[in-house]
Amino acid sequence: MSEISFPPPYTPLARLHEAVRTRGFAVLSPADVARLAGVEAGAFEELLPSWNRLEPDGYLRDGGPYRRRRHSSFIVENETLALQPHRAHWQPVEYNALHGGMQRWFEPVEAGTLAQPAWSRLILALASSCSALATDASRWHVEAHQFRIDTADGIGRPTPEGAHRDGVDFVAVLLVGREDIIGGETRVFDVAGPDGQRFTLDAPWSLLFMEDARVIHESTPIRPRQGAASGHRDTLVVTYRASGFLGGD
Repeated sequence: MSEISFPPPYTPLARLHEAVRTRGFAVLSPADVARLAGVEAGAFEELLPSWNRLEPDGYLRDGGPYRRRRHSSFIVENETLALQPHRAHWQPVEYNALHGGMQRWFEPVEAGTLAQPAWSRLILALASSCSALATDASRWHVEAHQFRIDTADGIGRPTPEGAHRDGVDFVAVLLVGREDIIGGETRVFDVAGPDGQRFTLDAPWSLLFMEDARVIHESTPIRPRQGAASGHRDTLVVTYRASGFLGGD
């Protein structure tokens, strides 16, 4: 029996801000993500090799070996992206009951990745959308997370903490790639009501963009596709917070 999969509810780029204001999130196609960032189709391909060099996540409290990641922090102001001194990733337990309250030190995003024009253009373009939606904010504290979730141990959990908020203003989740897996369904729910939507991001560089205070989100576990020894799901998660980095400025 094949797994049921719902296609992403893509929003046209011109209606991105309207969709976020109306329902708290929007999903963009890869072509519209490239247009948003002002890059040519295929420009993000230069970033792909770095996902093969992510380091194991040594902080998983469920004991799983399935997650690799890198993490770096930035400030965006006056349309300029400034890399910050390397810092721990921290979340309060109110937003991450599984890993909240921990100072988690991950290896930084590689310098060669940060030097790619597509990287900075994407981060800055998303910051511009944040500013358009939160017109009283012009300085953004940004955390970027590269993730690889694999199925070498049989199952991988993209969000082991379950449905959650991140404690920031805006969250961008970009699907970088899927290989030999099933599962990994994205679920977005209204934080104050019963409404929700489920779909599977499957196109490389498609984007889920959310106003964090209004929705909670999760991704379901992944398993190897029949006949495959293992597989993986790669994502880039970028968070934007106006009032400082979580855990201190």
